[in-house]
Amino acid sequence: MIYKIVVFSKKEESCLEIINEIKDLGIKKDFSVFFKKIYFLEGDLKEEETRLISSLILIDPVKESYFLEKGFFSKELSQDEILITYQPGVTDIEALCLEKAAKDLGFRIKAISGRLFKFSGLNREEIDYLAPKILYNPLIEQVLDYQNSKNILNLDYFAGKDYEFQLKEIDLLEAKDRDLEEISKKGHFSLSLEEMKIIQDYFKRQDRNPTDCELETIAILWSEHCAHKTFRGIIEYQEKDRQGNLIEKEKIDNLLKSTIMEATYRISHPGCVSVFEDNSGIVKFDENFNLCFKVETHNHPSSLEPYGGSSTGIGGVIRDILGTGRGARPFASIDVFCFSPWNISYEDLPKGVLHPKRIIKGVIKGVRDYGNRMGIPTVAGALFFDERFLGNPLVYCGTLGLIKKDNSFKEVKKSYLIILCGAKTGRDGIHGATFSSQELDEITSNLRSAVQIGNPIEEKKLTEAILRATYQNLISTLTDCGAGGICCAITELAKNWGAEVYLERVPLKYKGLSYTEIWISESQERMVLSVEEKNLEKLKKIFEEEEVEFTIIGKVTDTKKILVFYQGKCVCELDLDFLFHLPKLEKRAVWIRKKEEKIRLEEKDNYNEDLKKLLSSPNISCKDWILREYDHEVQAGSVVKSIYGIKEPLVCDAAVVRPDLKSEKYVVIGIGINPFYSDFDPYIMASLVLEEALRNVSCCGASLEKTFILDNFSWGSPEDESNLAGLVRASLGCKDFSLYYQVPFISGKDSLYNEYVVQNKRIVIPGTLLISAVSILDNPDYIPCSVFLKEGNLIYLIGLTKSELGYSEYFRMLKIKKGFLPKIEKKFAKDIFSSLNRAIKKKLVVSCHDLSEGGLAAVLAEMCMGERGATIFLEEVPRQENMNCAEILFSESPTRFLVEVEREKKEEFEKEFKNLPVGLIGCVSKEKRLVVYNKESKEIINLEINNLRKRWLSTFEDFRKIPFDGKTKSFNYKSSGNQL
Repeated sequence: MIYKIVVFSKKEESCLEIINEIKDLGIKKDFSVFFKKIYFLEGDLKEEETRLISSLILIDPVKESYFLEKGFFSKELSQDEILITYQPGVTDIEALCLEKAAKDLGFRIKAISGRLFKFSGLNREEIDYLAPKILYNPLIEQVLDYQNSKNILNLDYFAGKDYEFQLKEIDLLEAKDRDLEEISKKGHFSLSLEEMKIIQDYFKRQDRNPTDCELETIAILWSEHCAHKTFRGIIEYQEKDRQGNLIEKEKIDNLLKSTIMEATYRISHPGCVSVFEDNSGIVKFDENFNLCFKVETHNHPSSLEPYGGSSTGIGGVIRDILGTGRGARPFASIDVFCFSPWNISYEDLPKGVLHPKRIIKGVIKGVRDYGNRMGIPTVAGALFFDERFLGNPLVYCGTLGLIKKDNSFKEVKKSYLIILCGAKTGRDGIHGATFSSQELDEITSNLRSAVQIGNPIEEKKLTEAILRATYQNLISTLTDCGAGGICCAITELAKNWGAEVYLERVPLKYKGLSYTEIWISESQERMVLSVEEKNLEKLKKIFEEEEVEFTIIGKVTDTKKILVFYQGKCVCELDLDFLFHLPKLEKRAVWIRKKEEKIRLEEKDNYNEDLKKLLSSPNISCKDWILREYDHEVQAGSVVKSIYGIKEPLVCDAAVVRPDLKSEKYVVIGIGINPFYSDFDPYIMASLVLEEALRNVSCCGASLEKTFILDNFSWGSPEDESNLAGLVRASLGCKDFSLYYQVPFISGKDSLYNEYVVQNKRIVIPGTLLISAVSILDNPDYIPCSVFLKEGNLIYLIGLTKSELGYSEYFRMLKIKKGFLPKIEKKFAKDIFSSLNRAIKKKLVVSCHDLSEGGLAAVLAEMCMGERGATIFLEEVPRQENMNCAEILFSESPTRFLVEVEREKKEEFEKEFKNLPVGLIGCVSKEKRLVVYNKESKEIINLEINNLRKRWLSTFEDFRKIPFDGKTKSFNYKSSGNQL
């Protein structure tokens, strides 16, 4: 019997949030939208039993009610109604939770969930037009109506049909060049003709054609995502002047190894435990634990299905930490997003591209829901906007963990059992690895199977089971099923040995999966373990108690081959030496040097409006509306939170976390990102974002000697010579400034082909490098604040200000595309960091904020947000000669800090910065105003703090509003927030 349960609010009101989004589409007439939740239950149930399930599980009896119908559709939907469910084969998390809850009540059921919208005042044509733009994503969801669904007799419709085994071979041996290219294109393999020829030669030596499973395996292991072919290949790098004359030429063999990895190995930091080897980088923490850190990208999936793409991004990086060594405990997460501005009209959207507002909301909700439900605090992040992220938003998700020192390294031996545990396997994410190794276009944007759907509750259970087993030393090796699924996980786990795998043993979500789909599925919340047989029974008991799937699907061998079987038939036999010794690609990179041009701005009498406009720019304005979505206090380890404030939101430079409440050591996390500088020179961009991450952690008292960094490159197609040259220059910048600051890289990731092609036009993202810094604080009893605290305290500017406004926020606001770029002064930059660290340790610094986007003016405004004003004299700013007020106010010169110091500590503070550029530029004032005087002591800025805050909060007012009780209300800051 199938029952249909309709859940609705007792106080039925029109959905105002949806109405506002529909009006953005240009529908201006008066209309209403009403919403109901639909559940379909199938099982051997009586009506009273179904009512029991409904009343106990599906409704909040205070606010909601329900009614019951028999059959999938007892009546036809009206023309003003639309019912949305997931596509067959897509993970329905609500339905899975319902099935689990019903099982706890003693009922075995199948379930699916749906959403019913009823419109008043709109015709069917208008409803069909707006629905895929606002109400559902056709990539993973569908509209059901009576005509299409009246023949659905049971819920097996959503589970697929039985699979009949048939070994499929690809005719490769006789294929010509054009045929090889066509095979790669149709199969979504993302393999070049050269690579296809190498594969063809391999099977010619075997005297047989490959199976589809074998070709899929090679494509995954050789994908840009898994093999990092561009970074590990051979690059002929050339630099030319603007006339095309060759200036420099170099042949680079393995860009990653010769730049980022070389810097780390040359530094040879004693705190590094495992770098560039495991699922995450490992460094020393204390006498009992090591610290793990990993940041991943999930750009392509998030562009197609923002909620699912971002949620599986954070879920995947959590499993990276969980799968480090022999198991680590995640304790904090970060996220960084790059979006297109949201004010584009729907008519101007390229075909196949979701509206930025939908992407923004979906991505943030995805990360929020997954992290919060996992009980892992999101403690730091960043947000940037640029039109070039329209087709390709960037979604970075990172997680930190603690691992027992003795569990920091994996162990694999012959005869160890291979275990698959966690969620069941479906078609989620098929071709995800190869899909992310190509640019998006109107065809790939419809690649439904490449999008994974996450289930944080399943991952939470899996995490608890893994950690229990880890603490009992029952696991020898583990790794997560990320890109390529068990294909990639098992192959990499056993790459020095060999493995046999039996696919019919893999637990499936639904019927109909072929052997190849099982092998390459990227269904989430799964881990692969290798264990000794003697530990098997203890492991089984743990996983049974945590209600997590646990299945032996193979064993480690010493054959140096991957052998995959399905129902007794060998469907894949490949030599590991062949898989892991892929040919090096040779590419050409050409960089055309650009010339900096000085722009002399006219002096103004007043900069009030400039500062207010700058504070309201998307890249500077307050992002509290995102931060408040996340639980940043769960696990009780947050020391300095990403957002705080009693009356109004205040934002910190970095986050400070205490991962082990029994230890006196803290962890500081900082972030550096600014894609705009790469428009001129990615080398300069890399140096600046690397230093920004270091400045952020330094503001909280971290020393460079105990700081480690991660790189995440997001770039356009490396087939473009200029794009590739930019990637080379960014890598060189990473190497040079990692060595200069003696701060090693411990992990990283690259995401290439971030382009969208539509109507033969390419939307290419700016070359973007995210640097994440983590530092260990020993027994800190004092951490400076990031806002002014006490009237009468002195304000110092540390560092040299130059006329460096090229590609700055101020110049972009004025639409100026010239100017000199900020550059690090190596003669004193490192000394400034050391002096600041000593001053903080001696408690000479009350508050500290680094200068970056918006320069001195923006940072002064931000530090005044704590209800303390400031009086500033630009004449005292350490600076280059002949600078006007605009240049002093808005320059983005690096290695600068704004510091508050108590008057009685003036001499001791200045002594720490002897022979370094430092200036006493003002003091914290009694009045709640920011007042700035020029070199002639003339007032050029005079603004109330409330005025500054109003502009700082204004840009994202629409996003800051949240639906509450059916109505839209602004967030009440005065009843929320936490004092530091």
